[in-house]
Amino acid sequence: VQLQASGGGLVEPGGSLRLSCTASGFSLDYYHISWFRQAPGKEREVVSCISSYDSATYYTDTVTGRFTISRDNAKNAIYLQMNSLKPEDTADYYCGARRARTGPFDYWGQGTLVTVSS
Repeated sequence: VQLQASGGGLVEPGGSLRLSCTASGFSLDYYHISWFRQAPGKEREVVSCISSYDSATYYTDTVTGRFTISRDNAKNAIYLQMNSLKPEDTADYYCGARRARTGPFDYWGQGTLVTVSS
């Protein structure tokens, strides 16, 4: 049973990246998924969430209008499309999955580093 985040890299300001959160050994259909990020010297923050039953979404204010979270149940994956990237988006991004809407997460993926720099 594993959750894995991928898709990070180096991109110039204004560029785009798509992060993937994939699961092995369990189905993401029944899990609420959250993307987090943590920049050096800063606290972890929730970037975006998508619910399991109705795919309702949430975005933190600083990414609203630029990031889009989506799920592909056929591929057992959650995506975070990040457009118009800014240097302040530079961080280690990782995903978490939980069956309950609140409370502790059941699974965590390892981080994928996003660096926005010219």
